[in-house]
Amino acid sequence: MKAENLKKAILQYAMQGKLVEQNPNDEPASELLKRIKAQKEELIKQGKIKKEKPLPPISQDEIPFELPKGWEWVRLRNVGTSNIGLTYKPTDITNTKKGIPVLRSSNIQNDKINLNDLIRVTTEIKSENLFVQQGDILICARNGSKNLVGKAAIIEKLDEPMTFGAFMAIFRSDINNWIKVYLISPLFKQTLESVSTVTINQITQNNLKNAIIPIPPFLEQQRIVEKLEEIFPLVEEYGKNKEELEKLNKTLPSKIKQSILQHAVQGKLVPQNPNDEPASELLKRIKAEKEELIKQGKIKKEKPMPPITQDEIPFELPKGWEWTRLGEIVNYGATGSLDYSEELDKNMWILDLEDIEKVSSKLLIKNRIKDKSFNSTKKCFQKGDVLYGKLRPYLDKVIVADENGICTTEILPLRVYADLNPYYLRWVLKSPTFLQYVNQLTYGVKMPRLGTEDGKNALIPLPPLAEQQRIVDKVEELIKICGKLGVK
Repeated sequence: MKAENLKKAILQYAMQGKLVEQNPNDEPASELLKRIKAQKEELIKQGKIKKEKPLPPISQDEIPFELPKGWEWVRLRNVGTSNIGLTYKPTDITNTKKGIPVLRSSNIQNDKINLNDLIRVTTEIKSENLFVQQGDILICARNGSKNLVGKAAIIEKLDEPMTFGAFMAIFRSDINNWIKVYLISPLFKQTLESVSTVTINQITQNNLKNAIIPIPPFLEQQRIVEKLEEIFPLVEEYGKNKEELEKLNKTLPSKIKQSILQHAVQGKLVPQNPNDEPASELLKRIKAEKEELIKQGKIKKEKPMPPITQDEIPFELPKGWEWTRLGEIVNYGATGSLDYSEELDKNMWILDLEDIEKVSSKLLIKNRIKDKSFNSTKKCFQKGDVLYGKLRPYLDKVIVADENGICTTEILPLRVYADLNPYYLRWVLKSPTFLQYVNQLTYGVKMPRLGTEDGKNALIPLPPLAEQQRIVDKVEELIKICGKLGVK
């Protein structure tokens, strides 16, 4: 349950007399109401408040639920007085301390008065009813947002005379602690459902005065208010914890997958086997194959790559693993290209970035040249190539080609040498370590992409060949489990 819904449920229990136990020795609410009536009659006699015409009696149809013994249903006007606030012009607002503070809707935050956003006006205030008093309830009576209409707070402290705006109302009574509970409860909110106009939402003085409120015995009012003061901080804490949990639930799936891949490239996902041929032997075979391809003229000889420094190494590798650079172990994009004017096999696979799902790297569709417009130069790739989307925000779009094809120039074919496992390389390129590296280096504002030299210089943690396959098997097993949990 959301914290807000929990709070509403607690307030509804309070309104129904179900939050604290009744005490048969409490003076019934009827006696309290007699005293309030006598006080109002005295104020009328003294000319401090006006005599108003009697309110209609409460009908049985208006009563939403039965009250405990000792409680009474009354109209809100019967237990207090209310007024609407001051009308002022924008030109009356002053930045000096000489003006009088005006309480507005923004000064009610989380059912309490907040004076951070306080304005002052120089308007002449002729009526005493436009000055708030300590203990008054400030109510948002009119607002463009229906959700804000009816929010209320008790004015607990006054350091100087204050007024309140025309879209606000105040309610004054000797039982305002209970009235405030009612005003923030679902019971009162229900009375607001029928008071909106076409252009603005409001609760009029007539609506406010005619609203019916359950009145408990005075001592029970105090017990309920004390209980709420005890409970509400716990509800607020629950809300914060639930919010944190919801954030965690949103981020946890991606963190699980990232953790799997990070463990994989650090050699922590599967156990090492001391009988595996070390990665250094694989690097020797890769070097020999590259030298042979250069001799045959199939690839160009490139300048030596810079040695790996200790400062570059992000973490320690297990025994038998080696750090190497991406350009040392793959043919980096040098796979040739085809022009659209050439005669092509119409059944050839043509791959674009949008064909690969972000995050999951799932191939969404496999288009053929005959089914898709082909009007630009494309790079060739062949089965077994690792296809890497080098354009941000697609830096984690990585697949292994299961057949020959052509692709957009924003997809980089990486052809592995010797018997390096392309599926292992795919997971390395999707790991947090590699993503952190490329995100730091991608350039350009509109179309940021990974530069060739930066790409070639990227560090790759290389396990023994046999362990590469074990890692691939374990990652794919865990990724399938993640998929069942809704993780892409």
